[in-house]
Amino acid sequence: MKTFLATLIATATIGSASAQGYQFTTVAEVPVTSVKNQASSGTCWAFATTSFIESELLRKGKGEHDLSEMFIVRQKLLNQLDDNFLRRGKGNIGQGSLSHTYLNAWDQVGIVPEEVYSGINYDSDRHNHGEMMSMIAAVADAAVKNRKRSPQYQQVVDGILDAYLGAVPEKFTYKGKQYTPQTFASELGINTDDYVELTSFTHHPYYKQFELEVPDNWEHAKQYNIPLDELMQAIDNALENGYTVCWDGDVSEKGFSHAKGVAINPDVKNLARYESADSARLAPMSDKERFDAVFTFDKPYPEENVTAESRQNGYENFTTTDDHLMHLTGIVTDQNGTRYYRTKNSWGTERNDDGGYLNMSDSFVRAKTIYVMMHKDALKPELRKKLRIK
Repeated sequence: MKTFLATLIATATIGSASAQGYQFTTVAEVPVTSVKNQASSGTCWAFATTSFIESELLRKGKGEHDLSEMFIVRQKLLNQLDDNFLRRGKGNIGQGSLSHTYLNAWDQVGIVPEEVYSGINYDSDRHNHGEMMSMIAAVADAAVKNRKRSPQYQQVVDGILDAYLGAVPEKFTYKGKQYTPQTFASELGINTDDYVELTSFTHHPYYKQFELEVPDNWEHAKQYNIPLDELMQAIDNALENGYTVCWDGDVSEKGFSHAKGVAINPDVKNLARYESADSARLAPMSDKERFDAVFTFDKPYPEENVTAESRQNGYENFTTTDDHLMHLTGIVTDQNGTRYYRTKNSWGTERNDDGGYLNMSDSFVRAKTIYVMMHKDALKPELRKKLRIK
């Protein structure tokens, strides 16, 4: 069972990164549930959004709940198979997705607690979707080649999902009360229309919606596009006022280290300037060589000044990619006053010394965010007015 995490004391240092030369002080922290482990599954979108919704339930006074990620994953796979067939095999049947996928599935089938549907119906103590996804891909291909979804096709799909994830319960008892997935969702009181996805790119007009051009946006949802500073202000305003934020972005950079508990965006081009003793050695090196020669997460380094232009360049040259979803739960600062976002990951608690959390710097978040999702009430009134959100 997940346990409630109390708000951290504002003067406390946080996490493993302090042992590497970082000292973090809490600025804002929103109550959340415990870290879980997606293990060998590409379902970060479901884990991050589940964590986000669980925090929303805490915020709304609905109590602490441990919701089933795999109940939503199952419906998402069914939706993908339908989409892929109608697109003549050109759809996305991979494991990834985005936050709105979770909300769409919630509206379709409701939700159940983790204790009712763990999604592990095989000999393992953790999620492993490799074999299941191979089976799903084979069935998807067969339907497209046959140009038909027969009754047997649907039986096979249901059989695969039942075999690996478990059969879906029609009714269940939870905390002494009987529910269906739909009645349980209704009692939790989550209105999926209350949540908005925000992004910031220059190839579309600001204060309008556009469809993010990333493979995991297979449902073709639209995000609100706003200037970069306003995106960061929206994140800050949410976290400083008791709302958490679902975050999607790029974690493939050398500056991202879950093991060290930090994600930073160092000014690699100018490392020689900050390492005066090695300046002659570093000056002729490439950016990658400088990073490898100097940067060891041993202390805070000056970071890049991210602009709308540099952020856009990263998106268009494919160095900023749609890799991973996580859950922003607070704000901290290091000993130099640099701002970081307290981030709950879904890789379990044992892969770093910070209990599965990390701190992502302001520069990193500015550069590597694909989009964020938050409750519309977390937005300042002036931004809601610009976006015409009622």
